[in-house]
Amino acid sequence: MSAVLREQVLSDLRDRISFIEGEGVKKAGCLPFGLADIDGILPGGGLAHGALHEFAGGGSGTIDGAAAALFAAGIAARTKGPVVWCMTRPDLFFPALAQAGLHPKRVIFVESDREEDVAANMEEALSYGGCGAVIGEMVRLPMVTSRRLQLVAERTGTIALAVRRWRRQTEANDFGQPTASVTRWRVSVMPSEALPVPGIGRPRWFLELMRSRAGECAEFIVGACDDQGRLHIPAGSVDGSTTSRRSLYSG
Repeated sequence: MSAVLREQVLSDLRDRISFIEGEGVKKAGCLPFGLADIDGILPGGGLAHGALHEFAGGGSGTIDGAAAALFAAGIAARTKGPVVWCMTRPDLFFPALAQAGLHPKRVIFVESDREEDVAANMEEALSYGGCGAVIGEMVRLPMVTSRRLQLVAERTGTIALAVRRWRRQTEANDFGQPTASVTRWRVSVMPSEALPVPGIGRPRWFLELMRSRAGECAEFIVGACDDQGRLHIPAGSVDGSTTSRRSLYSG
């Protein structure tokens, strides 16, 4: 083996080892949140492009589930290019998407009759490679399905966001099953921020980073996505007595 060929082989092995150890996230690029507390614990300093990320509500109710979807919408809003949103229930509340920074005109909505088709549609959209983000709503995310989505996302460099939606309490237990997602988040609605005058402040979320490949788990209290899709860290806490809750989903 020549010296040049040997060096090429060694370089390829280094790249593969680096990816396994988590450094591959940096090479693929990241989408930073712009918050040092969050970006500082994520490998590469943000949410990895070319990867599958998983989101669910902290409870099995509609309100927390809507917050998880809004979180994903805010992330997608900060990407460049069209956004594909795959679903089985056409019940998204478009003003809420816009409030989280994702204008509906940027989104291509793909409706399916079966949940299995949602994953297939996500895979097809990810394969295109020209999307800013691909979002899919699903109850279950089997390991085989998540691996396929992760591999396609890696190949095209597109960010994939799986929003887990429950129809009944027992389905929420599936969220603890292993998947190939690079990060896994849980979102719970909290009382809104206090204002110096009577009124309703910015909504707040309790974010739980439950899984981070080559990173750490963590918890955050954040202000919900603004019209640019950005979170913020509240300066103080509220008394927790009341809060305004608008559901992302209609009906």
